[in-house]
Amino acid sequence: MPSQDVMSWLRTRFFPHIWCPGCGHGIIMHALLRALVELDKKKSQTVIASGIGCSSRMPGYIDACTVHTTHGRSLAFATGIKLANPSLTVVDVMGDGDCSAIGGNHFIHACRRNIDITAIVMNNNIYGMTGGQASPTTPQGALATTTPYGAIDPAFDICRLAEGAGASYVARATIANPKMAEQYIANGIKKKGFAVIEIVSSCHTQFGRRNKRRTPIDNINYFKENTVTLARSKNMSSEELAGKIVVGEFVNKDIPEYTEQYLSLIERVRGKDHE
Repeated sequence: MPSQDVMSWLRTRFFPHIWCPGCGHGIIMHALLRALVELDKKKSQTVIASGIGCSSRMPGYIDACTVHTTHGRSLAFATGIKLANPSLTVVDVMGDGDCSAIGGNHFIHACRRNIDITAIVMNNNIYGMTGGQASPTTPQGALATTTPYGAIDPAFDICRLAEGAGASYVARATIANPKMAEQYIANGIKKKGFAVIEIVSSCHTQFGRRNKRRTPIDNINYFKENTVTLARSKNMSSEELAGKIVVGEFVNKDIPEYTEQYLSLIERVRGKDHE
């Protein structure tokens, strides 16, 4: 049994939180905390990093070593922290815009390096905090303040991007299945390498009210009705998969981890200096 509980990981003095009632980000935070408790992580050895946005307010509510950085740059900060102290458990929480727009370059290179960081991408298909602008994951045809007649840009598939860039663990869940999200987060934290867990979330305030999903339960029901497992998707045509959310573990492989390689390089250089 875990030696701690979820409440011990909360900074209750900062409640009530700033998220809209029913926001999916609260479900994701609870899944993260349950995973940390289940893995019996220590608060003094756990770092939660974030950038800017609704999702990035999460570290303020978690009683661990937390850092709230600049928009899109949290993975650069997290990389420095991990390199400085590889023994730390480092989790970076970010939104879809934070990750795949301004932070896209940092994201692909963190995947490429395969550094031992767990990236939790909360994908609600919108810039929620700054006014409801379309993000790189906004579905084609969806309405936003910057796409009043429907988005025409093809949406990024964050999991495919992570897989192609070299991450050692890639998975997707939705807020309609919190236990799956918790399990994938735990798997990502345990993985020695860069882990990407995309959790499809909801913003009924900015995205939902423009796209016929005005309430939190409308979004939960939408995810339940439009989610298919990875195994099932392999027997479906592209037409059948249109508009569906495929969930599951896409990548789980063992490849060299960056900080270990970096420390090995330092030892080799030091050895040569003493020859």
